[in-house]
Amino acid sequence: MTSSLRLRAALVSISLLVAFLGVWHLATRSTGTTTTMSPEYAKLMGLTATQGKSAMPGPLDVGAKLWEHLKRPFYDNGPNDKGLGIQLAYSIARVGTGYLLAVLVAIPLGFLIGMSPLLSKALDPFIQVLKPISPLAWMPLALYTIKDSSISAIFVIFICSIWPMLLNTVFGVAGVRKEWIHVARTLEVGTVRRAFTVILPAAAPTILTGMRISIGIAWLVIVAAEMLVGGTGIGYFVWNEWNNLSITNVIIAILLIGIIGMLLDQILARFTRMVTFPE
Repeated sequence: MTSSLRLRAALVSISLLVAFLGVWHLATRSTGTTTTMSPEYAKLMGLTATQGKSAMPGPLDVGAKLWEHLKRPFYDNGPNDKGLGIQLAYSIARVGTGYLLAVLVAIPLGFLIGMSPLLSKALDPFIQVLKPISPLAWMPLALYTIKDSSISAIFVIFICSIWPMLLNTVFGVAGVRKEWIHVARTLEVGTVRRAFTVILPAAAPTILTGMRISIGIAWLVIVAAEMLVGGTGIGYFVWNEWNNLSITNVIIAILLIGIIGMLLDQILARFTRMVTFPE
């Protein structure tokens, strides 16, 4: 039954993809009215206005350009001309660093808050005030104090990653069945040992769910952050290619951003399934 459902779902997905590519291809082959203009302005506007062709590249154009990038993903011709492999590596490194720092802070702090009603009540106002703040709102302050664009981007990833993990950890720890806690206390299990042998296994699915949410938010934010700070990264690549009016490269970058985000999400989803057991 499960394999049959997967096969049917795969067929539907492939059909939708083929239909999307077909509509895209037909839409970009359409032509419109041409415009009379000076030769200098015609060079600036390109084929869109001078021949009535669509400015949006078709799937074949994007595929051909993507193959060029895949053949040389790590070339380096200077500050504004690096391969997509290098750009993605910088972005993934920043996301990984900020995300791991958030894990080191959010999960232990979440355990303390979840196990202590006093800390939960005392820290809740601060969490509720800081949580809704857009991560990018911290960027000017980070640039002013840290004075390093790359570290500032990592700081923004840390800020945006910490809240889903922290709140899910608090919720998971506080939601552990009281019967299990009482049994551990009856058996005179210490607080630290109780946290690792009873609370952590029970709260692990909820904690991993928070981590999964955080990695998705972090990957979203790094693109916008790199557009602001510039230099390197897939976000900067998108902005730089837009300034160069290379819509094909922008589409390729969007595609790769989506694929990397999906892979990161699936990795955390796999870990979540590994620690989830039926009661």
